[in-house]
Amino acid sequence: MALSKEKLGTFNPEKPMEGRITDIGPRHFWEMFPPIIQKNYGKWDYHEILEPGVLVHVSETGDKVFTVRVGGVRFMSVEHVREMCDIADKHCGGYLRFTTRNNIEFMVDSLDKVEALKKDLESRKHVTGSYKFPVGGTGAGITNIVHTQGYLHCHTPATDASSMVKAVMDEVFADFKDMRFPAQVRISMACCLNMCGAVHCSDIAYVGYHRKPPVIDHEVIDGLCEIPLVIAACPTAAISPSKTESGKKTVKIKNERCMFCGNCYTMCLAVPLSDKEGDGVCILAGGKVSNRISPPKFSKVVVACVPNTFPRFPEVVDATMKILNAYSNGANKYERVGDWAERIGWERFFEVCDIPFTEHLIDDYRLAYDTYRTSTQFKFTEAAWEVSKAAGGID
Repeated sequence: MALSKEKLGTFNPEKPMEGRITDIGPRHFWEMFPPIIQKNYGKWDYHEILEPGVLVHVSETGDKVFTVRVGGVRFMSVEHVREMCDIADKHCGGYLRFTTRNNIEFMVDSLDKVEALKKDLESRKHVTGSYKFPVGGTGAGITNIVHTQGYLHCHTPATDASSMVKAVMDEVFADFKDMRFPAQVRISMACCLNMCGAVHCSDIAYVGYHRKPPVIDHEVIDGLCEIPLVIAACPTAAISPSKTESGKKTVKIKNERCMFCGNCYTMCLAVPLSDKEGDGVCILAGGKVSNRISPPKFSKVVVACVPNTFPRFPEVVDATMKILNAYSNGANKYERVGDWAERIGWERFFEVCDIPFTEHLIDDYRLAYDTYRTSTQFKFTEAAWEVSKAAGGID
């Protein structure tokens, strides 16, 4: 229906939301704030962690907001979302928020309401007895693992996300509800090298990766796919046009150029990339975004490849616990994993974490000169040498 000029009014560029009538795009964030947040917007003075999972933010006006953080999940059922909304309606005036690492935060305006909220949250359990809304994930503990889609909702993963995250979080659950570490520990997980997760800047990270080029189904590719698009999708120009013996149009792959990214499979289902034996998991450590103590830094590969051992991924869990326990025992207060590793030296890091160093962990790509350890102080231990020889990497 057409609206009159009087109904539309005059657009005011200084107040772009004034008189807004369309439902296109998100609602204005101001509507999502609890009243006490609106009242003290821009006036917050400081915050403290009262106990694991419970924070207080204090305004310069004296007002306080108490936040109870609980672990969330990457994929939520409608029933789970409705239950969260019921909790928010019951305790928080209908307000809640999500953190960037899939945690859920319920906010109240008094300490009395915190205890009632915590009691309600921890009373809600699955039929198996596990918590639906575990309180924790703050300060010098482990926050929720941010991860990618996995086999559930992605077409190029080299490993699964939900099962691996579940296996790791089961092992470190006590550290989600506690704060025993020198500083916060952030764990991330990406199912392939496209890295939809924050694995490049997390204390510990997992990356699923393919190690074999795509398999081409020559019989159906011409009828199923637009071959020029398949060729154009490759970032390394590894794919070129070809023909079968019978004259059908197809493509060929220069294996040494393939970086196993899966872009071609995105364009064409006739070039599948997943391979049971070729796919594995790489473990990284030492990344962070914070500039406390040292500048932000990228994660470094510390375990080149472990197999996809479904559903509990014991190799991944074991390496993670080795790093966490060594870090907890050896780091100074406020040191992140990367700060600790650089202080003691990466050589010592591998030793105390009981992780073998192999030639696969050396930056040997052509633009890596700035990251080389170019001094003679680097020690390639006898144990690492033997491991590399056994793997066939060193003659």
